[in-house]
Amino acid sequence: MFDWMVWTTPVAVFFICIALMLAGMTVWEIKSPTTLRKGFLPIATTRGDRLFIGLLIAAYINLAFVGLAGKFAEWLQLEQEPSVWISFAVSIAVLALVMRKG
Repeated sequence: MFDWMVWTTPVAVFFICIALMLAGMTVWEIKSPTTLRKGFLPIATTRGDRLFIGLLIAAYINLAFVGLAGKFAEWLQLEQEPSVWISFAVSIAVLALVMRKG
């Protein structure tokens, strides 16, 4: 069923985290409906809006890291490409920032 994609541990963890966030946000929204809020983003957003924006940013960070990993190894003279766990940690941090302050 899942043979169409290469399911490495980081990829599986990333998608499991997204599924858990969506489930958690659904429960949170049912328990406490959200209101519009203005943070550093240029528009007033709800929690769901900020989650969507944060997930888009996280996806772009991970895609950019995968695309540039070979260049990072070359620029920093590394023996092998840096771990994708680095981009995972950065994307989670950015997502948390957008959710909290966005």
